[in-house]
This record gives sequence, structure tokens and C-alpha cells, in this order.
Amino acid sequence: MPSSVPPFSELLANARRSAVHLELRDDYGTNPRLEAWQRGERVDWDDRDSWFHPFHQSIAEAVARGVVVRRARVVSEPVSEYIRWEHYATRANIIAGEDVRWLPRDRATGFLIPANDFWLFDGELIRFHHFAGDGRHVMDELRTDAVTLELCGSAFEEIWQRATPHSEYVI
Repeated sequence: MPSSVPPFSELLANARRSAVHLELRDDYGTNPRLEAWQRGERVDWDDRDSWFHPFHQSIAEAVARGVVVRRARVVSEPVSEYIRWEHYATRANIIAGEDVRWLPRDRATGFLIPANDFWLFDGELIRFHHFAGDGRHVMDELRTDAVTLELCGSAFEEIWQRATPHSEYVI
């Protein structure tokens, strides 16, 4: 990540009202938690210390300050194995205080969607995530121009309105 892009935790710590996250990929590569799930290991949700990571703590702190944190995922169906795992692991996001919704890709027709995943903070700062074709994270980019903020904010809201709450989205 370029040094000019502050870490996510810092950006979220500066949010005052809202932080929205749009995810558009069906696969983000591998990671140790996914690999454990693939081996059949499951999270002990009663053992918070085993799964509550600094990311979850930063979400919980933001929510405690009154920041509304929402995440929308646009997914292909039938879902990929990665998305199946992500759906399972989303329980941690919910416990931390995020509101998460899922939109099947075929219901995302009729409006424009940004090409890259992003976090939008207070409608004033956007952090785009750039990935390689294999799901590997390449870099992040910050933008503050009004046109980009408006287009991405509007797209997120359209997706959010069409999407299914996590508790109702069955895989």
C-alpha cells in the first residue's frame, strides 16, 4: 500500500457519521482463516478472543461513537467457495456492529456500479481497493473529488436498497 494512504483503522477512527463498504469480487484469494474453514475447522463464537481481531475492535469502537457502519456485497450465484466462507465468517462483522447485506449480481442490472471495492467515510473520503485477477490486494487509493463521491455513494445506496439483510440471505 502506498505510504500516502493511511491505514483503514485511522480512516475509520476519523469517521463521524458513516462508513460504508462495497465488495464486488467473488474471490479475494486465500488466507489462513479461509484455509482453516476449508479443512472443516469452525469458529468458536463463544471464545471471542479467538476471532475478535483489531479490525473488529475498530468497527466496534466506531459504532460505539455513533458511526453507522454498513457493508454491501454483490455476489454471483451460485456463490463461490470464498463467498460461502465469507457468509459464514460475517457473523464476526455483525457482532462487531456492522450491518451487512447481500445482492445477487443478477439483481444489480439497470444502474451503474463502480469497478472497484471501496470504503466511503462520511460521504467525504473514499478509499478504493485495487486487486489483481487472482484476488491479491495490489494497492489502495484515496479520492475526495465530489463527482466520484456522489457516484459511488449513490451506487452504494441503490445496492443497499436492493440487497438482502445478512440474516435473510441463505446460501
